Amino acid sequence: MKLSRRTPRSPTRMGAPYLRELSSPPEHFRDTNFPFNIPAFQQGIDLQFKKNVTFFVGENGSGKSTLLEGTAECCGFNPEGGDKNHFRDTFIEKSAFAKTLRLSWLPKTSEGFFMRAESFYNFATYLDRVSTLKAYGGKSLHHQSHGESFLALFDNRFEQGLYILDEPEAALSPQRQLSLLKIIHNLEAPNQAQFIIATHSPILLAYPGATLYSFTENGIRETSYKETDHYSLTKDFLNAPERYFKHLFQDTNRESNEA
Repeated sequence: MKLSRRTPRSPTRMGAPYLRELSSPPEHFRDTNFPFNIPAFQQGIDLQFKKNVTFFVGENGSGKSTLLEGTAECCGFNPEGGDKNHFRDTFIEKSAFAKTLRLSWLPKTSEGFFMRAESFYNFATYLDRVSTLKAYGGKSLHHQSHGESFLALFDNRFEQGLYILDEPEAALSPQRQLSLLKIIHNLEAPNQAQFIIATHSPILLAYPGATLYSFTENGIRETSYKETDHYSLTKDFLNAPERYFKHLFQDTNRESNEA
């Protein structure tokens, strides 16, 4: 397992978490159009960030990525992925959703990065055009495997600031997910970086001391690791996968027998 060799900077008197609160009152969510009709937002948004690592967890379509993208826009990051230097002209005007969000900082930072797995290819192509690639391991991200390019970004680009990650486990094996946890720890432990991460990975969600927010049809609520469906379902499946196969495949087996 490759681990970060970076030597953490000495912590400053006022460091992470930089973003302390993310809010939006419920009156913004009376619209029937997406994303204002997402059930998790109907009671408004009021999230406190007291730890350096926060996870958003929930089913597909529950609003995790939408809120991350809106937050990234408010931070001045490219909503397709990138930092303050990678903002495209087409995104100078914030989206209607981002305009409803209110961010409270202490202290405010413009340093950081928004990473989204689904548009990582476009970001890598952008880097090939404008960057010397020194800050990304010295080699084009397109000339590395998907997982290697993710870790090259994490291990070489992440330093001090706010890092917003949308499903970073998408290209990472379980072992590489552990490498990512090590990188996160090396940065957040000395109080120099804050992470807000949307994930389905029970490995990442196990990060010690992190805050977990669950996105449900009844709103966004703080939860614990073992209360998440991701933990309980994965645990039950690994203990007895045959029980799940019996249930999942029973209709198919019945149709085959009838045929």
